Amino acid sequence: MPAAIRGAALSRAARNREIETPSGPARAVITGPGRADLAVLGHGAGGGIDAPDLVAVTERLVDLGWTVARVEQPYRVKGRRAPEAAPRLDAAWSAVVTALRAGHSGRLLVAGRSSGARVAVRTAAELAADLIVALAFPLHPPGKPEKTRMEELAQLPAPMLIVQGERDPFGAAAEFPPGPQLTSVPGDHSLRQAPDQVAAAVADWLAGIGR
Repeated sequence: MPAAIRGAALSRAARNREIETPSGPARAVITGPGRADLAVLGHGAGGGIDAPDLVAVTERLVDLGWTVARVEQPYRVKGRRAPEAAPRLDAAWSAVVTALRAGHSGRLLVAGRSSGARVAVRTAAELAADLIVALAFPLHPPGKPEKTRMEELAQLPAPMLIVQGERDPFGAAAEFPPGPQLTSVPGDHSLRQAPDQVAAAVADWLAGIGR
């Protein structure tokens, strides 16, 4: 099923929740049973929560019994495309995850694509996340490997999976440090070429971890 059709189906099945943050209201689009294990997914800097990889991962996690919240940062809710500074992104994300987790007793998985992956990684320890998933983690700007963000991956508080496109100019699989599990899939930074493979990689990783 094409990602656009799946995204529309998820939207019909979802419920929206507005959550106040230090940067204004964020929006959580929640799909799933509303209890037990909770996965919170963040979008990229210039994109939204309907990115094909986020939609595919949401669908697969819901099938596995997770409640999934795809979070729109406050700047997106306000209609802006340019993201705020990292500390403000992190503070808004933390406020949303804390509010969402109040209704759940199971595991917390924090995840995101691109910029949202960095936010999830930076805040995972503070939020006591049980699992971390990074889709298209931007290890460095394209063509500038010397400007690495490797320090963000140095002290991970929980098991982590990175799913990276084979042609991602923001960092190839071979550039990443040891530690997180890393899966390569066909495509570039958008991961739109193989969203089902992205979702399968997440599901397989979770199956390997177990409870």
